[in-house]
Amino acid sequence: MPPKSPSASRRPRTRPRGARVPGHERAHPAAGNDLTPVLGANLRRLRSRRNLSLEKLARLSGVSRAMLGQIELGQSAPTVNVLWKIGTALEVPFSALITSRPTASFHVMRADQAKRLASSDGAFVSRALFPFDEPRRVEFYELRLAAGAVERADAHAPGTTENLVVSAGQVEIEAAGARCALGPGDALVFQADVPHAYVNVGGGDAVLYLVMTYTEQVG
Repeated sequence: MPPKSPSASRRPRTRPRGARVPGHERAHPAAGNDLTPVLGANLRRLRSRRNLSLEKLARLSGVSRAMLGQIELGQSAPTVNVLWKIGTALEVPFSALITSRPTASFHVMRADQAKRLASSDGAFVSRALFPFDEPRRVEFYELRLAAGAVERADAHAPGTTENLVVSAGQVEIEAAGARCALGPGDALVFQADVPHAYVNVGGGDAVLYLVMTYTEQVG
């Protein structure tokens, strides 16, 4: 803050009619109009992603429900102090609230540019079919398993489920002492918070698509 001039320091301190006490929530008069819709959309998205009501976020942040509602509707540009409170309550960096998200509706992941994870012998290959740019509860993979191959996986976090659909080949899934045979078009949902295995029992490569759902956000 720049130092006050001597003449300014002797002026009587006045407050415009209707002004709030410093430190209280208020709209920032210098905030650009372009920022308010970005703030509103980001706050609504981040709050919904954490399953927080306006009332609960108000309690966590110390910012009133009315102010939060105005921000989400793009009717108010809050002070930096208020934004810090909201970001702290949502456990996100300050930039997450004020950064515009890409407007394009497509996020293309080209097959020839994909990052693949393979077992040491190359018999099992996993390709992520989702972007890693933000926290998530769901992941989507393409799995390829060579003929006769077995891929064993450790238990995932408690509550994790796997939803598999077989695109090609014959496989068996082992989990919690049970085994399930699957062919092309067959789908399976199972609890993956126990050790499990993917077994190719066919004569050719098997292709599966896997959706993993976590109870807590990852990434």
